[in-house]
Amino acid sequence: MTTYPGATGNGTPQSQESGSNAGFGQRVDQIGSEAQQLWTDASAAVTDLGQTLDLRGRVERNPYGMMVAALGVGYVLGGGLFTPLTARILRLGVRLAALPLVKDELLGMAESAFQGYQTGRSMAGSGGGSGEAQGSASVNATSAGTPRPPSY
Repeated sequence: MTTYPGATGNGTPQSQESGSNAGFGQRVDQIGSEAQQLWTDASAAVTDLGQTLDLRGRVERNPYGMMVAALGVGYVLGGGLFTPLTARILRLGVRLAALPLVKDELLGMAESAFQGYQTGRSMAGSGGGSGEAQGSASVNATSAGTPRPPSY
């Protein structure tokens, strides 16, 4: 059984002596000093974290980037991670990330078609010539006309 200073065992009210009030005052002072210590420790931890991350320096070097980072952190902490807006943003991001791959494939196909067209024009324009020149032109035409496999 736990006993507290100034408490009686049978639950009867204590007399109004200065000793019983001193026990209560000491507890209040102790709680106040512990709260003060907790506040000091928390403040020191925040200061240490700020110095470690160099937030002031980062804000001075890149204020707009830090604003975007703060908005992103606030959005996530505010519960916006699993919303329809986030799903739309992710879909758009995936499409934009895939755009360079599609562009490279289209440029490769266009380049092959253009090389085939140039080879076909040179063959039609030559009309005659040596058999070796025509043979290399036909090899170029067949290699230019084959599509490349996609590279992912």
